[in-house]
Amino acid sequence: MLTNIATISYAIAAIAYLFLSILLLTSWRGRLYGMMLTVACLFSALWATALACQAAWGYPTSYFTNILEILRNASWSAFLILVLGPFQYEANNTSHLKTRSSVVIIALFYLVFFIIALFSYKATYPLFDGAITFLGSSIGGVVMAIIGVILIEQFYRNTPIENRWGIKFICLGIGGVFIYDFYLYSDALLFRSVNVDIWAARGGINALIVPLIAISAARNPRWAVGIAVSRHILFYSTALFGTAIYLLVMAVAGYYLRFSGGSWGTVLQMTFLFGAVILLIGILFSGTIRSWLKVFISKHFFSYEYDYREEWLRFTRTLSEGGHDLRERVIEALAQLVESPGGGLWLNREADNFELTTHWNIAVTNQSEAVNSPFCQFLENKEWVVDLLEYNANPEKYAAIILPQWLHDIPRAWLVIPLILHRKMLGFVILLEPRSRIKVNWEVTDLLKVAGNQAASYLAQDEATRALLVARQFESFNRMSTFVVHDLKNLIFQLSLLLSNAEKHKDNPEFQNDMIQTVNLSINKMKRLLEKLSNVGSTEESTPLLLDQLLLGIVENKSVFEPRPVLEVYDHHLIVSANRSRFERVLGHLIQNAIEATPKSGQVRIRLMKQNKHAIVEIQDTGHGMSEEFISDRLFRPFESTKSAGMGIGVFESREYVNEIGGRLEVTSTESIGTVFRLVLQLQQQDCTMNTVT
Repeated sequence: MLTNIATISYAIAAIAYLFLSILLLTSWRGRLYGMMLTVACLFSALWATALACQAAWGYPTSYFTNILEILRNASWSAFLILVLGPFQYEANNTSHLKTRSSVVIIALFYLVFFIIALFSYKATYPLFDGAITFLGSSIGGVVMAIIGVILIEQFYRNTPIENRWGIKFICLGIGGVFIYDFYLYSDALLFRSVNVDIWAARGGINALIVPLIAISAARNPRWAVGIAVSRHILFYSTALFGTAIYLLVMAVAGYYLRFSGGSWGTVLQMTFLFGAVILLIGILFSGTIRSWLKVFISKHFFSYEYDYREEWLRFTRTLSEGGHDLRERVIEALAQLVESPGGGLWLNREADNFELTTHWNIAVTNQSEAVNSPFCQFLENKEWVVDLLEYNANPEKYAAIILPQWLHDIPRAWLVIPLILHRKMLGFVILLEPRSRIKVNWEVTDLLKVAGNQAASYLAQDEATRALLVARQFESFNRMSTFVVHDLKNLIFQLSLLLSNAEKHKDNPEFQNDMIQTVNLSINKMKRLLEKLSNVGSTEESTPLLLDQLLLGIVENKSVFEPRPVLEVYDHHLIVSANRSRFERVLGHLIQNAIEATPKSGQVRIRLMKQNKHAIVEIQDTGHGMSEEFISDRLFRPFESTKSAGMGIGVFESREYVNEIGGRLEVTSTESIGTVFRLVLQLQQQDCTMNTVT
């Protein structure tokens, strides 16, 4: 029974010292003191392990345990000497260091004890009966205990009073161990044998002082060790250790089922083990479990929650790698920092609104937020990362912010990260709640703010690249259009001359009529192309326009096509300010697109109505429709078109002009069902006289 108690006692001490050693090794700040403290803890763990094995298996006292005890005491003494200061200045020479004589004497004592222990391995006795090796154990233990107590006394006495709060616990703990050793070996010398009860309790005594050492290590940052264990190594080691423990427990349970299940024992064992392995595989591949383990390791084993080198390399690599769209990579890179499963990106688009441009594993919302709204102004001015959970629990902290209603409607919305570039907000990212709960402290918010700024620079560079590409395309287009316009003018002149000459030949009316009809069609086509190319960028003055009259004229002109467009006016006398020719071209182009996209058996409807202070023009067709990807990525880009002969300029120019007059152009479409273009236009004051309306 006593042997079991001794085994447990020393085993607990070994585990406690080993755990403290791991904590010291995983800290970031490094000094020599911390290295020596860790060495002392490791030697103590080895010493306690050897004695636990000795007590469990009943081996006689060996020179190996004596050597480990000498090394343990020597390492603790070396640590105390190091924090005391092993050197002193020579008199009248402050630049020359001299080793203290007491340090040399202590080192010689330990050297002698170590040599004696090495050469006394043949002197073995029973574990608890008979005399203990004289030089290697009792007298040496007493002397080493006295040395340790003296060093503790010197350390405490030479520490300034205001600093003793940081070292009093380690002095109490290590001093207690040396005093207990002095008591053990003095009793052994007196009674010529080791007291079994005192020896068995020694392991528990050593285990009790580990928390005292840990408290002092926490109060003295210079005792931390500079050797850092990689988070990846610790993560996989922990996962491997947990897997091993799980498999061991499952094997024991399966073994029990086999021998307690009678004739069904083997069946129960195999079924149980198969289910256990399947459960283990499910746990190992669970994103939630992996996320929780990473957070747990960062929170409890490291001074900082993030390995900033690894996180920044991964963040930059995610932003820089090719493949899917940069905007989606921005969301993914920010989400990885806080183990978020998804999010959305809002960017500043036309009409001074932040619009959802990309989403990743999040419910899509078409809501936009005005640039000058209180919410956006707060994000831009404060540059805060807004924790929506904290806002719901403690709204006083965000007293100056007004959250938009659509933000509350996003399921599991968690963080709002502003993307700041040159003190201006380029956009913001909304992330969903993580798989494992993460406390949003200063470290998390600082990392997300810096990462948001980095992501904003990438997005700005991408937008600049896109704009430069469009500018180059326009330059090429303008250069090409100059030659086309010149050639068209020549062709029109030649065809007009041919037409005038042909009219003089009345002898063959049939031939002349066919030629005239053909030439007229060619001239009309070329005139339309010339008008499309030469009128881009017109800067004529805006005038008040009656929308119902303007739409009526356009629909009448398009009535020759099939299907015939139908106009439905729900509100009359709606007036907008625009250039008549350009705005008429915008509406005509959108209606013409709807007609061309719709089969003859389909329908094209134009609706005019009023909503609040805006005029709404809807152009709806039952054509082939467009995909969501085409609308978001290609529809409003120049030189992109679904038509085989289209140039992709019309819709781009239409939206540009609608934005220019203070409106916006929206589009919704479903493939094989149809498309709706929706123009939202600012109304003019109704007191405009009808004489000014053209």
